[in-house]
Amino acid sequence: MLLISIVYANKGSFQQCYIFDFGCCVIDLDKMSGKVIPVVRAEEEEEEELVDPQAQLREQCGQKPDAQNMWSKYQECNDRVNSRSNTAETCEEELRDYLHILDHCVTKDLFKRLK
Repeated sequence: MLLISIVYANKGSFQQCYIFDFGCCVIDLDKMSGKVIPVVRAEEEEEEELVDPQAQLREQCGQKPDAQNMWSKYQECNDRVNSRSNTAETCEEELRDYLHILDHCVTKDLFKRLK
């Protein structure tokens, strides 16, 4: 790792710039003016597409019969609530039950898949 600090120093009417690395003067920028300094860039590696294992498991668990059953109960409640113009009923309990089933299924295998 390269730790660099840039120091500006006033010498009379001139301002000089120095670059230091661990306390040693590496470059006197006033002497370097007009010179070409090569730029080195790191090679870019192809990044591996990351896949969220929780999303995959939620999809798989959503296909199981108990999750499908809870989803249909939620949909029935949602249809019932949407068919009425004035109701105090919400489907919060049905949604919570469905999410609980999904989370319970997902947590069984999620931590096995983490690296």
